[in-house]
Amino acid sequence: MNVLAPPSTLKPQDFASDQEVRWCPGCGDYAILKAVQKALAEIGARTEDTVFVSGIGCSSRFPYYMSTYGFHTIHGRAPAVATGLKLANPALDVWVVTGDGDGLSIGGNHLLHVLRRNVDLQILLFNNEIYGLTKGQSSPTSRIGTRSPSTPTGSVESPVSPPLFALGAGARFVARAVDTQMKPLVAVLKRAHAHRGASFVEIFQNCIVYNDAVFDAFTAKDAAADNQIEVVHGEPLLFGRDKRRGLRLRPGRLELEAVTIGEDGVGIDDILRHDETSCVLAGMLAAMAPPRLPMALGVLYCDPAARFESVAAGDQAAPPAPEALNALLRRGHTWTIAD
Repeated sequence: MNVLAPPSTLKPQDFASDQEVRWCPGCGDYAILKAVQKALAEIGARTEDTVFVSGIGCSSRFPYYMSTYGFHTIHGRAPAVATGLKLANPALDVWVVTGDGDGLSIGGNHLLHVLRRNVDLQILLFNNEIYGLTKGQSSPTSRIGTRSPSTPTGSVESPVSPPLFALGAGARFVARAVDTQMKPLVAVLKRAHAHRGASFVEIFQNCIVYNDAVFDAFTAKDAAADNQIEVVHGEPLLFGRDKRRGLRLRPGRLELEAVTIGEDGVGIDDILRHDETSCVLAGMLAAMAPPRLPMALGVLYCDPAARFESVAAGDQAAPPAPEALNALLRRGHTWTIAD
């Protein structure tokens, strides 16, 4: 039985390593790094019990900048390595840091299986809709029309939606946040950590060099209030500067629509309340995008289930006796070869 040590009283700076942080000036990764360090301090994490595992990409430099254990793995394989760590020592607090290219291209297969198995990891996917480290090629999340060195006339591929991918893979916790919105980002990270099982968090991260301002439609100061919605379990799905706009199910159709309270007879009781245990609602929220509907942020889905490492430990609790294994190997058809 693993006995967890008591929470620490470390400060955010205690989780920063002595390495020079070397992302491009203005990169959203700096804000995410600070948010993770702040979240770890607030949950009372211990450096000796914490591990950050990454793949390849700008986001995957993360372990170098954390004063914890870390493993910079190969392209797309961070979920596989993290799974091994968690199974070998379930007491470890394991975080996976990946990007839209690393996690959804070559790593898509590994990400799918770690989510469906529900391994107790926090998976942070930095989404800037571009390959930043390798100089700006289009990624699996790049929008149709994105011009890049690999798509000079504009991408013609439909982009992957990270939260819809996670929901389709059977994830039991799916959330979204924005790199520079510190307070809600820290809150989402703490919720992800509290969840027992695989926690998937998409973080919109601005690449100032190769895809600058791609999220301005819902993150710019003059657009945020009307084009993003912070979802809270049990609360009405309201947005807008005066919180007079809201979401409801379109009459006669299973789809969301934006309405204004006080217009066309719409009242507060007509506004849908967020239910984070509903996978169907989470899918509808994840599919929203400006300008027709606001971008949903916060915990879209949370419905805990049995953790993989707990189930696996139960399966391995009583290994077969040697004589039983010997009989198993020799059952069925056998042949004797004569000289």
